[in-house]
Amino acid sequence: MAAMNMQTAYKQNAMKTASPAELTLMLYNGCLKFMKQAKQAIEEKNVEHRNLYTNKAQDIIRELMVTLKTDSEVGKNMLRLYDFALDRLIEANVKSDLKALEDAEDIMVQFRDTWKEAMQLDRQQRHGAGGQA
Repeated sequence: MAAMNMQTAYKQNAMKTASPAELTLMLYNGCLKFMKQAKQAIEEKNVEHRNLYTNKAQDIIRELMVTLKTDSEVGKNMLRLYDFALDRLIEANVKSDLKALEDAEDIMVQFRDTWKEAMQLDRQQRHGAGGQA
């Protein structure tokens, strides 16, 4: 019980002290975690958990979409990819479609990995070669 409270406190503190870039990385990682749980629920034919976890992943993608700056071509293209991932998640939830879930997961993995790499490059430029995300 005490370990659970410490873990919760640690997570809350991490969120409160994280930079905007770190918060975005947390969103990507959370989305991927929920997709993994949704995949397991689909494989186990657990409709309640499939719905719960695909909806949580959808909520994160919607948050990423709302905060995205779309005043450039890159931003507009990212929005289209988020929209596609969201559509595939809805399809995965409605039809228990693992392929649709994997399509969405592939996009979010690419976003997460690219974001993490950008964070590392930014840290290297600001702090020298030792910066890692």
